[in-house]
Amino acid sequence: MVNAAFRPDDPGGPRVADGDSRPKAVLESPDIRRALTRITHEILERTKGGHDVVLLGIQTRGVTLAERLADLLREVEGRPVPWGSLDVTMYRDDLRMKPARALGRTELPPGGVDDRVVVLVDDVLFSGRTVRAALDALNDLGRPRAVQLAVLVDRGHRELPIRADYVGKNLPTSMRETVKVLLAENDARDAVLLSERGEAE
Repeated sequence: MVNAAFRPDDPGGPRVADGDSRPKAVLESPDIRRALTRITHEILERTKGGHDVVLLGIQTRGVTLAERLADLLREVEGRPVPWGSLDVTMYRDDLRMKPARALGRTELPPGGVDDRVVVLVDDVLFSGRTVRAALDALNDLGRPRAVQLAVLVDRGHRELPIRADYVGKNLPTSMRETVKVLLAENDARDAVLLSERGEAE
């Protein structure tokens, strides 16, 4: 995402004008498909064919993205790639500061995660605290050989030393802006929306 007011020296990309709270689509369905296809090939290149890869989507939309990546990896390699879901609710460090949230499901594929290359998948990387919680949750589930991170959008403003290995879109933002990812399986539409004001996810 980007700062609310456009400045000529800012990096390129959509801007939300001051006082305009209407969401603006910065990615549409074809853009998301291209981003996931690129991430798929980057995973295969970095993991030398992805033979030991397990995808774990962070609830909620990270799970949908993990399933899509698994499908794309299968299309390219001609074999299934195990994937599952990871709920990090009880590992978050903001449980006391936010309203109670429903627990999601953690489901590991057969074979688990021991000695595998686990790629955590999430929709938006922001402060890094969700990923930290995911690492804590994963630690209770097994001992991967390596852990990598794939995100559809990196919006900046990290509070922890966490960096994604695979990024669909780097989107510079201001703290006044929010990023919302919509996926057809969850929201009946594929899009990444940028809006001003409101609480970031």
